[in-house]
Amino acid sequence: MKLGRNDPCHCGSGKKFKRCCMNNASKQHAQVFDDAQAMLAMNPNLTLDELNAALQHKVQDRNNQPHPDFCGVTPTQMANWLYAPFDELQWLTISTPNKLLASPVMRYLALILDEAMAQEGSFKATSKGNLPAKLVKQASELLPEFAVAQFPVNISISEFAGSNEDKFNALHYTRVLAEISGIIYRRSGRYHVKKSAQKQYQALGIQAFFKPMLEAAISKYNWGYLDGFEYDLDLRTFWLFMLWRIQSHNSVEQLVKEVITAFPDLLQAFPTEDYFTPERNLSMLIESRFIERFLQFWGFVIIDPIRYVNADPVNRVVQVQPLLTQTFQFTINV
Repeated sequence: MKLGRNDPCHCGSGKKFKRCCMNNASKQHAQVFDDAQAMLAMNPNLTLDELNAALQHKVQDRNNQPHPDFCGVTPTQMANWLYAPFDELQWLTISTPNKLLASPVMRYLALILDEAMAQEGSFKATSKGNLPAKLVKQASELLPEFAVAQFPVNISISEFAGSNEDKFNALHYTRVLAEISGIIYRRSGRYHVKKSAQKQYQALGIQAFFKPMLEAAISKYNWGYLDGFEYDLDLRTFWLFMLWRIQSHNSVEQLVKEVITAFPDLLQAFPTEDYFTPERNLSMLIESRFIERFLQFWGFVIIDPIRYVNADPVNRVVQVQPLLTQTFQFTINV
């Protein structure tokens, strides 16, 4: 069967074929040839079928060995983390925490659902199609209850408060996720909660929507939606590897180094003649799209605000919150 551009590479790297060996097939052919030559030297009477079986076993054995570039994860494990659907991820248990009060996303969703339920399942949107000012004000007032990094001077630049939805990134993000998840929809100038979602909410509470919202955030939401970065790079493929690593050491600088080591081709998304180096551009994307506007929006971490010393950025430290460890339990041994 022909290997597709987006299929996992046959070399066992865990990367897509187009990002790995598609343009380096001669090297892989040479490795297979060397393996076959060594096997035939030791067993000159091998049939073609026996040789193929032996080579396949060798590749499988290589794929199940810890890979230093992956921080000890095997290529087989990495392939699952990169390409498996949300409900087929291995070496990981994803749980719904008993309490979600510390999660901005889930608290905002509860406000949206409560507002609709109080009005027979729907409420009026603004003329621009945004959430009403009353709801935005209620969401802004929740800010003191959240453990999120804040700029010390002006609250107006907070991602967790705003005078309207357009100026309130975390709330807007939540509303978009709720629509993508199929929990709410807009029609005739009103936001409606689906009948099935209303029943789920009444029976199970906000916990019913934790995993659907999380899956939407990882698999369906465009991580570049809220920023204006010139160079686009889809980091969603690598979310689980990055989550595992940041949970291990809390250092953004170390995380970026590990991502570059594991997936060096990511740097090719950035030009070398840009004002920032490719490494710095990748770091900014990881900080913004993965840590600030995914993990922190959900209440999984707190990240220090950006600070500079002599025009150089200070390494940012991530504080893992209980909600993260309650949600993600890794069972991988390295």
